[in-house]
Amino acid sequence: MHAPKTTPLIAPELLMLAYRGGIFPMAYRRDDPEIFWVEPRLRAILPLDGFHLSHSLARTLRRGRFAVTCNQAFAQVIEACSAPRPVSRDGDEGGSWISHRIQASYENLHHLGLAHSIECWQPGADGARRLVGGLYGVGFDGVFCGESMFSRERDASKVAIAWLVAALRQAGVTLLDCQFLTPHLASLGAVEMPQADYVEMLSAAQSWAGDAGALGDALGPALGPALGPAPGSALAGADGDAAGAGTLPEGFAALLSLAASAGLSSSPGKLIAQALTHTS
Repeated sequence: MHAPKTTPLIAPELLMLAYRGGIFPMAYRRDDPEIFWVEPRLRAILPLDGFHLSHSLARTLRRGRFAVTCNQAFAQVIEACSAPRPVSRDGDEGGSWISHRIQASYENLHHLGLAHSIECWQPGADGARRLVGGLYGVGFDGVFCGESMFSRERDASKVAIAWLVAALRQAGVTLLDCQFLTPHLASLGAVEMPQADYVEMLSAAQSWAGDAGALGDALGPALGPALGPAPGSALAGADGDAAGAGTLPEGFAALLSLAASAGLSSSPGKLIAQALTHTS
């Protein structure tokens, strides 16, 4: 179910201004028409060169347990992420901070090309693929702000994050914001820092686009020279060299191109596992 069409949107200009300043919106409950702006005292990021790839996750990637896509089911991903959390043992009644208004506003950002999703799929009993995990976030300049994720099968969200990290590295993004540190994110390499330090990193990421094709550079000796950004692509300059930071979809497309060049088009997860093993 999509957010009600009558839900007033948060202006995209306001949302992007907030993200560029290091703040983001939340709501107290799913049906709350109001939002509040959050500027955490401590901020979590996942260093793109510090992703922790466990042996079990690498094995899952290589086996291609999930089919992974980008921007094919944004509305379904945010809908799944907005599902109320189970009641916890400490009495937390769950609920969801992703209100209908927030959901509609981010779906609008997606239509504007500013919000993106990663999806993990499995074949269903009827042969149709089933969405079993994913994540979404907001991207601009050299920054990607991860908003939320969900998982209906073991390791589905971890696979989504692994693909996200690999695609962002390929796109030349320099900062992956996780907002709040959780045990799940910490196990993947996320770290916490004061908000002031995060804002400095945020400013630097916006002023320096970074070098695209990081995975191609790292894997070049192992898989050959075809692993740079394709000449004429969004990640390449006029002379064929890497340009500035691209978007998540561009980095994702570049990964698929790299996999095809390496003869891994039918199992691109092997490329992701190898790439993160070489660069983490």
